[in-house]
Amino acid sequence: MPQINTGDFKKGIKVIVEGEPYDMLECNFVKPGKGQALYKCRIRNLLKGTILDRTYKSGDSLEAADVRKGDAQFLYRDANGYVFMDQESYEQYNMTTEAVGDDARFLQDGMICNLLYWNDQVIGMTPPAQVVLRITYTEPAVKGNTSSNITKAATVETGAEIFVPAFIDMNELVKIDTATGNYLERVRE
Repeated sequence: MPQINTGDFKKGIKVIVEGEPYDMLECNFVKPGKGQALYKCRIRNLLKGTILDRTYKSGDSLEAADVRKGDAQFLYRDANGYVFMDQESYEQYNMTTEAVGDDARFLQDGMICNLLYWNDQVIGMTPPAQVVLRITYTEPAVKGNTSSNITKAATVETGAEIFVPAFIDMNELVKIDTATGNYLERVRE
């Protein structure tokens, strides 16, 4: 694997540290008044999610991680976790519930997601930025409570709970930001 020198460190590069892939979150050049220049970097382990702060001397290098992204279709959930199918090779990959994490709350059968691969193993999943889901349960709006930005709890078809404006009723379609879980807009059928 090619080496990446400290001069080329920047946000978003993938490197190998102690045999595991890391994502460079930030890297700052520090030139002390006396001594050698340093690079203070914050990196996130792509397997465990832990964040480390590391300092590298000018001239150091790290091995580049062979991490690739690819589209995959979410097929179903079983007792072992979640099953995805690669859109190019039609190979199926299993991901544990812990690996999918909070992103699972908006997954629908057939949804196209972005998978992160390292050494031909799936190590991460990103759902689409926005999804359109149907409201399966919400309390009816109280008359007179529609004049301001009042929100109420609602359950969508995947079982996730979100907050929607008071004018949203059951069986309506809404667009949701998957990163924050926030309501974006009502979708007309």
